[in-house]
Amino acid sequence: MRRYGKHTDEDDIRVRPSRRGTRPRTHTRPKHEDAAEGRVLTVDRGRLTVLVEGRTITAMKARELGRKGVVVGDIVAVVGDLSGAKDTLARVVRVEERASVLRRTADDNDPYERIIVANADQLAIVTALADPEPRPRLIDRCLVAAFDAGLEPLLVLTKADLAPAQPLLDTYAPLGLRYAVTDRDRLAADGPPEELRAMLRGLTTVFVGHSGVGKTTLVNSLVPERQRATGDVNAVTGRGRHTTTAALALPLPDEDDGEAGDGWVIDTPGVRSFGLNHIQLSRVIQAFPDLEPGTAECPRACGHNEPGCALDAWVAEGHADPARLHSLRRLLETRERREGD
Repeated sequence: MRRYGKHTDEDDIRVRPSRRGTRPRTHTRPKHEDAAEGRVLTVDRGRLTVLVEGRTITAMKARELGRKGVVVGDIVAVVGDLSGAKDTLARVVRVEERASVLRRTADDNDPYERIIVANADQLAIVTALADPEPRPRLIDRCLVAAFDAGLEPLLVLTKADLAPAQPLLDTYAPLGLRYAVTDRDRLAADGPPEELRAMLRGLTTVFVGHSGVGKTTLVNSLVPERQRATGDVNAVTGRGRHTTTAALALPLPDEDDGEAGDGWVIDTPGVRSFGLNHIQLSRVIQAFPDLEPGTAECPRACGHNEPGCALDAWVAEGHADPARLHSLRRLLETRERREGD
């Protein structure tokens, strides 16, 4: 006997299964028009630190973003708890269009590109003059990546107290690169040189270089209130030890009042290599403006790494440093091997 009223339970309820089955889930997603705008400062194991209206909050990527990645420097739309209180979690529901993207691959044979940062204005290539020794080929690779991403390159030479800067500066003088030179004693006593501050002011700058070259030490001097751990160079291998494990964006303090708002610096983990698998061969020469004029007399479809290339005569006539041509051809060789695989 079926019961009604307050005496009924779940066994008394009649369920008529729908002939059409369950109603399909809608694909319409909320527009989140009330979402707040934020800047991604760092990404760590799926958790994002985002600056929203002057305070930092912890957020995670919303499901509707799918596989779209969120990286340091992204401008994002955030909803949820934006108080920044402990144990609160917001959601990133939209990633705004990126003005620039700096990419690299693990090596020249790696098909997977990695986005280092988004929305940067310039790339500071940090190189120690000694301990560890400078590696011009990494500088050249970073220049290729900078030009490809539309970033202004900036050469920053550290540890000038250990070796002179002029020989390396002479190598890159034909490119007209902006540069700054620092040494450890002056950096500790007076902070970064004024010419470097001037080149960073009002811009977003990403610092890239090998471990142990002094990237984080330099960033600590630029943003004294946010000290990151630093490490020494291994005396046996001559390589630096990784102390920075994730990219971090920091606001540069204004010189007048010390408040944030004078630009951004992004410290990144040290790199062992800088793969260029994502860059087409035809665009590599654009990162060698000292050699590019010499290609005017090259045979049609010249790969610049074969007999008959006009660059040999161009360099022999003294128009460019032979080391630069050697570096270009090493890049082209590794890229050509990848194209042929």
